[in-house]
Order: sequence, then structure tokens, then C-alpha cells
Amino acid sequence: MFLSAAFALAGLGLLTVSVQAQNATSQYVDPSVPTGTPVSGDYTGALRPQIHYSPPTGFMNDPNGMFLDAEGVYHLYYQYNPTDIVAGNQHWGHATSRDLYTWENQPIAIYPGAEGEGIFTGSSVIDVNNTSGFFPNQTNGVVAFYTLHTSEEETQDIAYSTDGGYTFTKYANNPVISINSTQFRDPKVTWYPSTQQWVMVVAYAQEFTIGFYTSPNLTTWTHASNFSRYGLLGLQYECPNLVQMPMLSNISIETPLEDSNFASTDMFILYISINPGAPLGGSIGQYFPGTFNGTHFTPVDQAARIADFGKDNYATQFFYGIPATSPQISIAWASNWQYAQVVPTGQLEGFRSAMSLPRYNVLANTTRGDYTLVSLPYDLSPLYSSTSSLANSSSLANSSLLYDYSSTVPSGAVTFNMTIENIPLANASGTANFTFLSSVTGESVRGGFYLGGDTPFWIDRGYIRGFENPFFTDKFSTNNLINTDTQAFRLHVVIDRSILEVFLDNGLRSATTTFFAEGMLDTLLISTRELNPGVQVSAEVFGLNSAWAPLADSNGTVAGNITMSNQRVRRNMMGHITL
Repeated sequence: MFLSAAFALAGLGLLTVSVQAQNATSQYVDPSVPTGTPVSGDYTGALRPQIHYSPPTGFMNDPNGMFLDAEGVYHLYYQYNPTDIVAGNQHWGHATSRDLYTWENQPIAIYPGAEGEGIFTGSSVIDVNNTSGFFPNQTNGVVAFYTLHTSEEETQDIAYSTDGGYTFTKYANNPVISINSTQFRDPKVTWYPSTQQWVMVVAYAQEFTIGFYTSPNLTTWTHASNFSRYGLLGLQYECPNLVQMPMLSNISIETPLEDSNFASTDMFILYISINPGAPLGGSIGQYFPGTFNGTHFTPVDQAARIADFGKDNYATQFFYGIPATSPQISIAWASNWQYAQVVPTGQLEGFRSAMSLPRYNVLANTTRGDYTLVSLPYDLSPLYSSTSSLANSSSLANSSLLYDYSSTVPSGAVTFNMTIENIPLANASGTANFTFLSSVTGESVRGGFYLGGDTPFWIDRGYIRGFENPFFTDKFSTNNLINTDTQAFRLHVVIDRSILEVFLDNGLRSATTTFFAEGMLDTLLISTRELNPGVQVSAEVFGLNSAWAPLADSNGTVAGNITMSNQRVRRNMMGHITL
């Protein structure tokens, strides 16, 4: 609960953390946990997302260790309990993808070394220049940073991989940082070119402090500075990320992520998750734009900027290996600690939790909102079930569009775009609403936008009957001002069996919302009412193919990367692969 005197010294910049010796990779393995082969899973359930990542079985929470390798493969690790559908017995699960939607389950990457240990949240980097000394004669060595959790202490440990991130050997001299604290976790490491140093951000969770550490070699770390008590505090800080973020010149254009629309900037964001203590209860993410000089982060102000106005977006992590001048790519855990361990997917389908859509992220200046984090879904078009829209209308003003996709979209995953134009700058009126409903049970998830007043946008999951919980807040809203330059409003919505994500005005606002229906939602209604004369509305609806179905056998089971895992069973005495 309380940090030792080492924290006080570190806060003054007087402490270089010494390395304590630790045994090499332990042989402890829970006999019920498979090694050397992926965990298999059934991805056909009515609540199982088809384009979002979810674990084969068991319980998943925070995304961990995400990086893009030189071969174009995205690596996603995650907090994983392979033996139960609640948190505990934490491992690092692992999956890989080339398009961020089609994921191949890999063998579990990092295991606890002893009974009672947990491999908690962390990050990974590619040590191209072998600063660590772990990787002579190779440029693709991966170093993973994780919090080793025990009842006595949380320390920052590392493991290294010589096969590109598929198997790991724990560093013999772990921990690399120890301050005698039980609330010290979630290291995120990145390379800072200007100083030729590695930089770590890590949470002193219940001190509401993010520590900054630097290292020349990934094994010896020196405390540099602290960032304390900014924004929403809740009851603890978790899962910090420090990432350089490109800036848009103009958020108002129809396709803002064009290369020509990026301004030169040295802006960073410090992203911090808090749990519990979110305004709607439980967990939430916030971010701080600012500058970083290699040791100290300076925010532009003290405001708490909320990243997602839903209730199911937590522990966001950004991929290592994305060029600093490109939109940064993130994935979040699509759940909330208030109810994550009791949602019905556990008892009904043997898994709990999914990840959010992968998102592009950039900064933009907006009306009343300097340095707003803009989040848009990663390109969905490769998943479209047809080259043309399934339904569309270019004259939707004060009208409606109804589409039954029960027989045309077997995945149950649908996306639509709606654009409202020529909105008057004064005395605007009317509503634009959408409803996804079940033709069998009558359940629905709804949302909409009021064009008048303070222009609120709302989501309502209260008409779903498959899950009752006092903390499962059913209504959410935000405010989204009409853009005075374009006099337009754009809405992008994605639904995937049990997850709804919405993106307003090119990603200026976004929300992630889970729901658990008794009947499959299979019908979409888009409608507008009482709009001013001259307002124009158009919409397009696309079906999305399942990313899991092509990987399943005749029984619907996804086995994962069996071929490659069989090659990785043999290791030498150092834990390295011998193919």
C-alpha cells in the first residue's frame, strides 16, 4: 500500500535502481495449462464477437506487449487466466495478425514462475541494435517488460525472445526495478531517439503517480521524474502509455487521415487508466497532451480529457513499432472491472471479455478542444461482405431506412456510416437515431443525436435482457458541437454480436459499449425526424465477414497456430529454440 523510502529518493532523482539477482526461468507450470501449443476455442457462440479479438477460453483483460514486427505482423499479448473465467493465475496470452482483425492464437507466451505469482500488465520492444546484449547477430530480438505480482511485492521484470516474440526466456537477474511496493505496476517502454535512451513509464498506483525511468540497455534503469495527481484520480492509476502523436492540420475534411493533412509536431500524450473511480463507475481512460524531453513530461494543461464516453474501454495500449509520424494504433480491453467477471459469456460460452476495435489515433485542435485525441477504427473494408453496400439512402432527411440482415450477414457484424449536411448554424432542430433490434425477442440497442440545443449524442443498452447487474449502467451520452466550417455531422457505427462502438465526426468522440442479448440482433433502423428544411442526410450499411469462421474446423473450433507451435517445443538449456 505504501511506497518505501526508495520512492522518496527516486522522486528526488537520486536513486539508480540496482539489479537484484533472481533465478533463471522457473520450471513451474500449472499442470492444467497447456505449453507449446495454443489453447483451442469455439468462436461460434451467439455472444462471441466475430471481428474483435477474444480469448479461446478463460478470462482476458488488459492488452499487453503490443508491437509491429519487421515482417508486418502485429503481436497482441494480453492478461490471461487459462484455467478459469475470472481474473487470477495471470499469464501472457498471445495472438498475431497481419490485418488487426484476423487473429491467429499462439501458445501462451509467458507463464508464472511459481505458485502464487502473476505475470501482470506490461509492454514489449524490439531491440534492433542489441542494446541489451541478449541478441548478438540478430535485429529482431524482443524484450518484454511485465509486473511480477506476488502478495509481498510488485516488481518490474523482463523476459527476452530470440524467435521474434513467440517464446521467452526470463532474465536471470530479475527484477530490473524493485522499490519494495505492492502497488507498483504496468511498465510501458519506448525508445527516445534524441537521447538514445529507452524510456519507461510505470504506475505508483495508489500514489496517483506515474514514474519516468531511463535506460541505455533495458536492464539498468534510473529514475528521471514523476507525474503526479493530474486529472481524474479515482482510487488508483494504472496502465500508463507515453506515445508521440501526430497532429492533423484540418479535422473537418471528409478523409482526415490523408498524408497531406498532417502537421509537423513534437506532441506526446500520456495516457493513464484509472480504476475504480470513473464518473460512470469502475474503470476509464484519460489522456494528457504535452511535450517530452527524454526525462520529463510537461502537459499543456491540467484538464482530464476522457478518451471514450462509453463504459467498456479500459487499459488502452499503443503498438510499439509504428512510425512517430503515422497515426498511432491502439487496442483497449472492452469491459469494466465493475462487472467483467460476471458477464454471461462465461457460463454460456466459456470465455470472458473481448478487445476493442483496433484504432488509428491522432491529435487535432477543435472548437473548444485543443489537442483532442481523435480515434477512428482501423480500415474495415477488407472485411466487407460485398463490394457494394447492403443498403443505402441519399435522401434520408425526415425519413427512415430499415434493413433486415438476418439472412445476409451470418456473422451478425454490421457497420454503417451516416452523414448529415447543411445543418443551420442557428436554430437547428431534429433528431437522427439508430436502432439495432432482434426480430425474435424485441431487444434493442439504440443511439441518436439531437441537432438542437447543446447537441447531445446518446446510447441506450437498457432494452437488452440477457444481463442484469446494478453496475451495468445502461445509458451514456456526450456533447458534440456542430462543425461551423462544414455544417455537417458524421456518424460511424460498428456492431459485433455483443459489442457496439460509435465514432462521431471523424473520431472526435467515441464510445465502446458491450451488451448481452437473449436473441441475436438482426435488424437495423436508421431514422431522422423534424430536421430543418434543406438538411441532407445519407447513409450506407455494410455487412462484415467473420474473421474467425475461416479458421474454424468442421466443429467450429479454432485451434490456433498448431504447426508453428509444434516446431517450438524443443529448447536448449538456455530456453532458446532448437528447430
